[in-house]
Order: sequence, then structure tokens, then C-alpha cells
Amino acid sequence: MNKLSFFFPFLLLLLWSCADNKTNSAKVALDEALPQKTEQNNIIENKLEKKTKTIFPAFLDLNFVMGKFEPNNREDFVKIDIAYADQEGRYMQNDAYDSFKKMHAAAKKDGISLTIKSAARNFTYQKGIWERKWTGATLLEGKENAAIAYKNYTERAIAILKYSSMPGSSRHHWGTDIDLNAFTNSYFESGQGKKEFDWLEANASKYGYCRPYTKLGTDRSSGYQEEKWHWSFRPISDYCTQFAQEKIENEMFTGFLGSEVAKQINIKENYILGISSGCKH
Repeated sequence: MNKLSFFFPFLLLLLWSCADNKTNSAKVALDEALPQKTEQNNIIENKLEKKTKTIFPAFLDLNFVMGKFEPNNREDFVKIDIAYADQEGRYMQNDAYDSFKKMHAAAKKDGISLTIKSAARNFTYQKGIWERKWTGATLLEGKENAAIAYKNYTERAIAILKYSSMPGSSRHHWGTDIDLNAFTNSYFESGQGKKEFDWLEANASKYGYCRPYTKLGTDRSSGYQEEKWHWSFRPISDYCTQFAQEKIENEMFTGFLGSEVAKQINIKENYILGISSGCKH
């Protein structure tokens, strides 16, 4: 046996050992690099999350969004002058009111009169509306006793929800939403009412107002029936809607007759969030 044959196995072993060491060195280098890369990605992701996270105005909390306060006790609410409303004692958010007055003046120049027939309604006020309809003291659409017509609580609630909100779920709690001139769609479909509606459709957005309850089946699939009289001040109501989406749960709707069906009906998704795309952020 020559010397080369004798040393050949040792040479193979040496070469394999060197290759393995190089592989291990590369693996160690890669492992050392990966944590650094992951940490950097985490920093970037955290920054992006902070950028996209909703920052709500300081006044927004669950009590506010669910109407559990007195409008006349809040500095950010103002009493509406009788020149703009059908009666004394109505309230709105300051900014919503200021913008409405500008819209009112512009409409007047065009021969259009705008009168606020409903504005801020807190939980207690809404509870009164809801329970009068629940017990039949107020007839639905002026003709139907809900307590007699709907023995099933879920069916009764859905019937009332065609046009009236459960306490705690109304946009009127926020002081951003107003009802103008009449409470029937038919009023706005002919004559002077149509002129008023057409003017609002063409101009309300210039003053920050949108119509949340358009016709069902157009740009929304759930919620209240169409309300041509209901207008919402988006610069504030957008935040309230987003807050409700993130913070409110169906189990929170309590303290009034029929509240036990709120979860089954899914008040949050189907009604609070069942609004027109023109009123969504």
C-alpha cells in the first residue's frame, strides 16, 4: 500500500470537517442576523399600528355614546335657538349647531326653510319613546299596537326598530344628528318637501352633514327603514360610530323593556352600524 492510499481516508475526514465547520459558521451568522431583523420588523409594525389606531376625542366614552348624560349639563352642547327649531329646549353639539346655522342661512337664500324637529335625545328620553311603543301606549306608524300585534318579544322589537332606536343605540344620543321638517318620507317626495330634500341632497355635505338612513338595499343591507328627514354631522358622528364599533357589545343594552333581545337581534351590527356608505369614515 502506498503512502497516498494510507492517508486518503484521513484527508476525506479533514475535508468533511472543514465543510461542516463552514456550514455551522454560516448557520450561526444567519441565526445572529435573524433576531436583529425580527426586532426591526417589530419596530416598523408597532409604528404602523400606532399610525392606524383610532385616536378618539377626549369626551368620547361609553356613557356618552350610549346617551347616559344630560345635554344641558355639558359644555360641548348648546341649546338650539327657537329660530331654528319647532320648540324650545332642544340641544346639539356646539360644532354641529354652528355648521347647521350656516347651512340654514344658505338654504334660506335659496328659498328653502329648515326646521329642527328633533336633536339630542339621551338614554332616558329614548327609553320613553321605546317603552311607549313597546307597551302600545304609542301606536306604530299611528295605527298598530305593538303589544297586541307582536306577542313574541323579538318580533315586537324588530317592528319598533323600523323607525325607533333601542335606548343606548341611537345616533341622537351624540348631539350630532337632527330630524328636519317632517317625519314622513312621503312629505319629501313632492311639492315643497321635495324641493327641501333635493336641496339637502345637493348641499348638506358642504356643511359636514350626511344622511345615514338611505333606502334599504341600495348601499346598506340592514338597519332602520329609510328616513329622508334624518341628517348627521360627520366630523363628530364618524368618531362616535367608530367608537361604538370598537367598544360597544350587545350585552351592554340593558335597563329598558325588551332589552333581553338586543343580542339576538344584534343591535350593534345591524342597526348602529347599518348606515349609508355616505356616512361612513
